[in-house]
Amino acid sequence: MTLTVQEGAELAKRVCDAVSTRIVGQDAAIEDVLATFLARGHALIEGVPGTAKTLLVRAIANALAVRFTRIQFTPDLMPADVTGVSLYRDPVRGFEFQPGPVFTDLLLADEINRAPAKTQAALLEAMAERQVTADGTSRPLDQLFTVLATQNPVEHEGTFPLPEAQLDRFLMKVVVGYPSAEAEAKMLEIHESGFDPEKGGAMAIVEPVLSAEQARQCRQLVDQVRVAPEVREYIASITRATRDDPSFVLGASPRASVALMRASRAGAVMDGRDFATPDDVKARALSVLRHRVILAPELGVEGRTTDEVLSTLLTRVVAPT
Repeated sequence: MTLTVQEGAELAKRVCDAVSTRIVGQDAAIEDVLATFLARGHALIEGVPGTAKTLLVRAIANALAVRFTRIQFTPDLMPADVTGVSLYRDPVRGFEFQPGPVFTDLLLADEINRAPAKTQAALLEAMAERQVTADGTSRPLDQLFTVLATQNPVEHEGTFPLPEAQLDRFLMKVVVGYPSAEAEAKMLEIHESGFDPEKGGAMAIVEPVLSAEQARQCRQLVDQVRVAPEVREYIASITRATRDDPSFVLGASPRASVALMRASRAGAVMDGRDFATPDDVKARALSVLRHRVILAPELGVEGRTTDEVLSTLLTRVVAPT
């Protein structure tokens, strides 16, 4: 049975509500990660240690009831450790391909910037084309394949910064900050009552909310969202403004315009609509653009942040009524 937009919005709300019972005070990050999944994109989750980045991904995967795999990125990780390797079985069977952890629905690339560039690049084809080429053979990945990568923004020793080409493959960059005082107190209450994410497996984190088939249908709803010409022009105006603004030495690419439209359509479904509005665009603009632009060095010296400059830019671009 095909889902309606209202049913899809209700399922999305149930997923967010379930995850927020464990990831307290990070509602915006939860919604961004779910919107990324629904829009068939990939997300880079950035935050200091201890802000529940990994737990967030585990909770989302369990609530969605999809296959989940985790790769702990380290300096000695090889590309074959990600994509898979051909093993010699016997004279009759010869070489057989042993699929790597990338053959899954939701892949957690934990601390992705700790692996060298060659290993990071092993994910590039998978993220861009949803296939893996090994030994001259291209093998397709599942339709639900999504990469949720994490990284620590403050520790740079022993890390390998992601190149711009790979950063641009992430639909959103989700920033997980410190929770409020009330949220942190609520978190302590949850742990005091017996919750321990390190025990009991994934089921102890969040109960499944929807099936993999329902997740596929929710993605189909996103594909059907209408985007009016005025909204498309608004999206293009925002990305073009980043290229003309002297505050940025590198503006957003045309791929950013496509990404912003996809994220806006996902937001519309999560709100129960089959059409995107300028508010959908504004709600996802920072997450879609913050990793696709480069701030002028002099502004960084002054203490300005990319998000601050982007927020100011959004107030200058006139939204359609």
